[in-house]
Amino acid sequence: MKRHVAAFVLGTLTAAAAWAMEGSPMISTVEPDTGKQGDVVSAKGESLDKLSVSDVYLTDGKNDVKASIVEQSAKEIKFKIPAEKAGRYHVMVLTANKTSMMVEPVMITVQ
Repeated sequence: MKRHVAAFVLGTLTAAAAWAMEGSPMISTVEPDTGKQGDVVSAKGESLDKLSVSDVYLTDGKNDVKASIVEQSAKEIKFKIPAEKAGRYHVMVLTANKTSMMVEPVMITVQ
């Protein structure tokens, strides 16, 4: 009996975690991954439409710089590289409800 309860609880927790992650914005690639100020780059992934993502930023972990979104759909956001010093930056999104900043697992090099 204890095994059945434990299995039920584990299954419920796993399902709840999967449900919570569903619909969360996630960027898997940025192309090109190198560019200069004003260049338009394409970030591709899941749940990137206006219902999920409000803004895109580049961050070095200390400073966050807002990028200008040019085009946006469920699978892609095109944005302009903002004025920023040369270096490597993570792409970060602000969720549409403006409650979470999510640092994505992709980086871009600004020349």
